[in-house]
Amino acid sequence: MAQWTSAVGAAQLSRLLQSQQDRPAGPGTRRPPAYRALADGIRLLVLEGRVPVAARLPAERELALSLSVSRTTVAAAYEALRSEGFLESRRGAGSWTAVPAGNPVPARGLEPLPPEALGAMIDLGCAALPAPEPWLTRAVQGALEELPPYAHTHGDYPAGLPALRSMIADRYTARGIPTMPEQIMVTTGAMGAIDAICHLFGGRGERIAVESPSYANILQLMREAGARLVPVAMAPGLDGWDMDRWRQVLREAAPRIAYVVADFHNPTGALADEDQRRALVDAARSAGTVLVSDETMTELWLDPDVRMPRPVCAFDPAGSTVVTVGSASKAFWAGMRIGWVRAAPDVIRSLVAARAYADMGTPVLEQLAVNWLFTTGGWEQAVELRRAQARDHRDALVAAVRRELPGWEFEVPQGGLTLWVRTAGLSGSRIAEAGERVGVRVPSGPRFGVDGAFEGYVRLPFTVSGAVADEAAARLAAAVRRVESGGTNGTEAPRSFVA
Repeated sequence: MAQWTSAVGAAQLSRLLQSQQDRPAGPGTRRPPAYRALADGIRLLVLEGRVPVAARLPAERELALSLSVSRTTVAAAYEALRSEGFLESRRGAGSWTAVPAGNPVPARGLEPLPPEALGAMIDLGCAALPAPEPWLTRAVQGALEELPPYAHTHGDYPAGLPALRSMIADRYTARGIPTMPEQIMVTTGAMGAIDAICHLFGGRGERIAVESPSYANILQLMREAGARLVPVAMAPGLDGWDMDRWRQVLREAAPRIAYVVADFHNPTGALADEDQRRALVDAARSAGTVLVSDETMTELWLDPDVRMPRPVCAFDPAGSTVVTVGSASKAFWAGMRIGWVRAAPDVIRSLVAARAYADMGTPVLEQLAVNWLFTTGGWEQAVELRRAQARDHRDALVAAVRRELPGWEFEVPQGGLTLWVRTAGLSGSRIAEAGERVGVRVPSGPRFGVDGAFEGYVRLPFTVSGAVADEAAARLAAAVRRVESGGTNGTEAPRSFVA
């Protein structure tokens, strides 16, 4: 019986491998033999999760033709991977990817490191900050005081607690978007919201237009739902959306859904202006596309001179085109898994009806905690604290990276939690692998793209400051030196760092 559970075609694997080679090599880079370069490329794809474990690889002859190399080169690369534990084979069943014994199975998303690993590893993989105390503790205490009446019920609220739905609706109304509680469904985080929306509107094989780059975990969620992702390039720098490209994609591809982050885009930090928002809503309406607007970063403006545009749903007064997703996880704390959907009442009813076959509902205690924050003014004070933390972290990280890696290019966003960095022609995947070896975890650019795009980038979140930011930048510089010298296969151990 074959041990593989999926397959990677020769053309797909060739595209992924080619993306690692499009950028010029750094100065002094040693060129490995062709078979070694091929083996290293496949190993990187497995370690990053872009080629799944237990995925059947193309036959040697097929891959050789696709890559325009000799079959001997492919055979030698496969043999090297087998000897290192990254490939298994069986006569008649082919060859499939694996991980060596004792290695963790690579994640395809951006999961945070377990707390016990943080002593020796600086984690720049997850864009999340510690809870803004004392507000978390106060919110939980307030929720416990409100819990007894709910404890006498079944506790099952598929649309969310009525009090929280009403409060979220009132907050949209206060922003100039009249909203009824019937237009709100509370979800288990923004991921739960987008998963429900994709299942309602998408279906396997449906096209979903996404910004390029976009949030890695959402892209993976959509892939696993069977969607066909249609990337739409962002405008340069922090200029937001390229509306000419959006109009073309919506007109020609007619995607069922388009997913966008208008407010401090993840990963670039771009802020779409009002003209772009109006134009995108109009284009989506004309194409019959459901526009999913992710507002999880909307309250994380960091500079005092930022003037926030109106929400995307403000340009859809009939409510027929835009579905909005919000969350407490970015603005407050990632451990507070409360999200919500704002949409037309009939869409909300459909989402609620479908929920019976998913998670049934969102935990009552956490909903009460968020409602306590909203009703007492604690939310505004907690978010102000979060802004101050993120602003300090951003400024410290920017200074450290500019000092240690002056060749890296980026623009400093006015909000959000991430810095999108061009790595001076080096492979982001190889920097990420080398970073793990010297004690800094950073996600490479291709995690945020489709089919290997953005190999020359990494994403850096605003999650460290002070001495930790300095050390993180120093370790990244060490990772870069290893890549430039061709030494990504070494075993240098990171020193313990706690601050």
